[in-house]
Amino acid sequence: MDGRGARPGGNSRNPYELTDDSPVYVISVAAQLSGLHPQTLRQYDRLGLVSPDRTAGRGRRYSARDISLLRQVQALSQDEGINLAGIKRIIELENQVAALQQRVAELQQAVEGAAAAMQQREAAVHASYRRDLVPYDQVQQTSALVVWRPRRPGQD
Repeated sequence: MDGRGARPGGNSRNPYELTDDSPVYVISVAAQLSGLHPQTLRQYDRLGLVSPDRTAGRGRRYSARDISLLRQVQALSQDEGINLAGIKRIIELENQVAALQQRVAELQQAVEGAAAAMQQREAAVHASYRRDLVPYDQVQQTSALVVWRPRRPGQD
């Protein structure tokens, strides 16, 4: 398995629950849903553009996400005129961007957690201040000048 059906955090899920990643469509149904010929789907699988899950008997099983990707490949090829090598690179880059966005979200959560912990520690430090000390910003400023002169020996 490629892990497409797993939930984040390793939580187990109901094996009968259908998601966009559930491999449920045989190649003939996937071809109808995508508007492509089954041989085209086989070719895309060989090229690594859309790689469906396999059954124990090596039969292809497509998910709703695979069908969407097949439609995207068809649109890029026919409407935009992009060759299959270019489409493969686009798909790889989109997957990389999605993975990086996920990592950024994880790092943002970590930073927010660290900032909250830092604020709690800062609040604890402020709460531990001695109350008998006067903060410097509350000391009255005067223009008085104090001159210090050292004592000379023999002078008391």
